[in-house]
Amino acid sequence: MKLNGNAVKPGNVIEHNGRLWTAVKVEHVKPGKGGAFAQIELRDIRDGTKLNERFRSSETVERVILEESECTFLYDDGDNLVFMHSETFEQISINSDMVGDSAAFLQDSMVVTVSSHEGDPISVQLPDKVVMEIVEADAVVKGQTASSSYKPAVLENGVRVLLPPHIEAGTRIVVRPENSTYVERAKD
Repeated sequence: MKLNGNAVKPGNVIEHNGRLWTAVKVEHVKPGKGGAFAQIELRDIRDGTKLNERFRSSETVERVILEESECTFLYDDGDNLVFMHSETFEQISINSDMVGDSAAFLQDSMVVTVSSHEGDPISVQLPDKVVMEIVEADAVVKGQTASSSYKPAVLENGVRVLLPPHIEAGTRIVVRPENSTYVERAKD
């Protein structure tokens, strides 16, 4: 699908220079002299490299629509993560680098969204929130104010997070996988 250069919005996936890019930031510039253009910060879908590109309104870019499918996480076999497509039940093996640091939050039978282009998996999106158990939490230091102080803790998957001082080891909490931040105490 063709788009004018100034019609690209953040989040759009475009094909440019033979690679797939996600538009991260779009800024429309109208200089005093010359025609208007869109200054777009692009991030490569596969390797994460960034590129700043200018597109005039007369230029066209190819917008790519990704196929999204729900898959269930089965297991980790070292370098690859194995998922099962929810509708076709076929197994998909994806390199763990594609998931990045969020791979530590994958749990058995977790449903994720796999985006693919022409049958080739490009990205894996975990749920917004995951429930994890705290295995180790530092003691509270007397005299700290409860409103602004957080203490370090370690989750069952080995990831370190910052918690409010009233939460102890053994407690189940809700965490955001994309940035490993505490959300709230889990409701059992």
